[in-house]
Amino acid sequence: MIWLTAWEAKRLLVGKGRTKFSPDLGISWDYANVNEEGVVFPTGDFLGKDTLKRIARDPSHVYFIKNGQLFKAVIFDNGNVYKLTPVQGGAPTHEINGIRMHRVKDTTPDRAVKRIFYYVHIGPKDYVLDICTGLGYTAQEAARRGAKVTTIEKDQNVLELSKINPWSMDFWKFVETGKIKLIVGDAFEVVRDFDDGSFSTVIHDPPRFAMAGELYSLEFYRELYRVTRPGGVLFHYTGNPGERFRRKSVSKGVIERLREAGWRDVKRLTEIQGVLARKPSRIA
Repeated sequence: MIWLTAWEAKRLLVGKGRTKFSPDLGISWDYANVNEEGVVFPTGDFLGKDTLKRIARDPSHVYFIKNGQLFKAVIFDNGNVYKLTPVQGGAPTHEINGIRMHRVKDTTPDRAVKRIFYYVHIGPKDYVLDICTGLGYTAQEAARRGAKVTTIEKDQNVLELSKINPWSMDFWKFVETGKIKLIVGDAFEVVRDFDDGSFSTVIHDPPRFAMAGELYSLEFYRELYRVTRPGGVLFHYTGNPGERFRRKSVSKGVIERLREAGWRDVKRLTEIQGVLARKPSRIA
């Protein structure tokens, strides 16, 4: 397939003859042939200039060409809208009903994930629980570092978006080879089935509190504590919704409930907009 964004369309519109472009949202580079009528891609697919101009005016969508047809990476389901949203210079995010699910201010989703792993050290001996798979960026980065990963995603539509996202291809390869175990279900219920101390690291990246309040609850934090090994680490992404204008701190409540659940060394990491905590090595 060929993937296109407004930026790639603009690049092709000013090109002549053999023109360099990215066919996969910035992962790699190739060449297309641009003429007066439009552009011929390495796959043999053709887009006319008018279509390219339409894409160039639309920076909020990812387009892709499959079997000679042009599509938007959008899913409509029961009144809900899911879409891939391009981020210049890196991996796309996804939106659910207009709400972006990754940090994109002054960063890209792929760089943000790598920054988390600067604080949360992952290696071949780790067993990682990744809650709320999304597009699979966290799970695949942990698997690339050699960890054994279990990831949970409730929304099948989000997984379908990941299947057409070139930045998620490693995720699905790791699922196929068994390096990542994907569980489709409600994380609030699924964690109850794990044995005590199953994971050395938990990475919890839930939707906003208003969308999934149960994943911010004391009950859920106690379950995460139970399934984590002594000495294990939890990173909980919180973002900062409402903190700037309403002076309402989600992270403050998260920190209080994590401590009540038994987590220690709980601290806010402003740079990556989350909370880091550790399960005591020795439990009285």
